[in-house]
Amino acid sequence: RHPRTSPPNWRNPIMTRKQTNSPIWLDLPEEHDYPAAASYLSLTLPRKKVANVVASLRKAKIVHFKAKDIFRASGLSLLGISNSHVEKDRKKILKGVSLSPLLLVRAPELRKVIVADGYHRLCAVYGIDEDALIPCKIA
Repeated sequence: RHPRTSPPNWRNPIMTRKQTNSPIWLDLPEEHDYPAAASYLSLTLPRKKVANVVASLRKAKIVHFKAKDIFRASGLSLLGISNSHVEKDRKKILKGVSLSPLLLVRAPELRKVIVADGYHRLCAVYGIDEDALIPCKIA
C-alpha cells in the first residue's frame, strides 16, 4: 500500500477512548473509606451490626464487578458530572490518579447490594465505561 493511504501505526491496534481512560485502582481501600462506610450504614443499621459489617469488609478479599452490574444490583440512580464529587473523580480518572476500591454490602432481605462507600467513584467510572471492572470488597 501507498504510505499515504495507510493509517498511522497500522500494525498496532487502535486505542479506543475506553482503553485510554481506564481507571487505575489502588490495591486496597483507603483507611478513611471504612469509617465513611460505617457512617453511611449507621443510617439504616444498628450500631453493633455496622461494626460487624465493617469488620467483615476489612477481612474481605478484593473481587471485581462491572460498573453496570453494580448499578443494577444496587438500584441506585446514576449521578452525572453536574455532581461535584462525580466530576472530581472523573477528573482523577482522566489524569490517571488511582481510585480506592468500592465497599459493598449484600442485603439479601432487600434483594440489593448497598454501596457503603464509593458511590461517586462508581458514577464517575460508569460515565466513562459502563463495562469497566471495578475492584470491590463485599460483605
